[in-house]
Amino acid sequence: MPDAAGLWYEWTGNADGEPLLLSSGLGGSASYWQPNLAALGERYRILLYDHRGTGRSDRALPDRVSVDDLADDILTVLDASGTRRAHLIGHAAGGVAGLALAMRAPERLASLVMVNGWASPDPHFARCFDARLALLRNSGPEAYLRAQPIFLYPAPWISAHHEELEAELAHQFAGFAGAGNFEKRIAALRSFDVRGQLGEIDVPTLLVSTADDMLVPWTCSTKLAAEFRKRPPSQLHFAWGGHACNVTDAPGFDAGVLDFLNQHPIKG
Repeated sequence: MPDAAGLWYEWTGNADGEPLLLSSGLGGSASYWQPNLAALGERYRILLYDHRGTGRSDRALPDRVSVDDLADDILTVLDASGTRRAHLIGHAAGGVAGLALAMRAPERLASLVMVNGWASPDPHFARCFDARLALLRNSGPEAYLRAQPIFLYPAPWISAHHEELEAELAHQFAGFAGAGNFEKRIAALRSFDVRGQLGEIDVPTLLVSTADDMLVPWTCSTKLAAEFRKRPPSQLHFAWGGHACNVTDAPGFDAGVLDFLNQHPIKG
């Protein structure tokens, strides 16, 4: 597979379609988007990558990681793949990285979809990060990974998919990126604060949120929307679906996102 300065990436989907880069959340793995690839790939040429420090990418991270570093890696993948301009869908960490990129290099983005993102730290998700880090430090990676669905999915969905989640646990444990890498990535997300800096962003943006997100409150998207001035973002709010709504309600997510993307074709 291609490699961009230590970042694993690959193309999939419609070879003749407009480029669409997918950036996952804290876990960093491109496999997170598996439930969405068929629907999105019918129209778009999808560019997948594993975040630095995770998955098939280089596991080495500097002592300090920032969201700007995550945005730099997106640029690296775009450049290495020969992609001048693309749509970007980012989930949580991937969404704020996309926002940082829109602030710095808006000409590289035809549109931006942020799924359960934020413009500044929130006390609730800080509390969740503290709890997850305590599990990781005091009980180890298996306990951390076993608790992960609680923050990602609605309770009924977890019950209905128990066997699937148990089967995934072994694969997640085998590919675990290391406690130090998660500590650094969480620190980057907690320190991200762009309040008062988004007024001039002119990239078409869709903010996706869910009422039952147990990790990032839906109000973070509302506050984020209020930061835009030049081009107010569109908003897609689901009553159900949890933090990983693209997984729990893939058809609903795909339909809403495709409707937005189709309104913003790449010109030139």
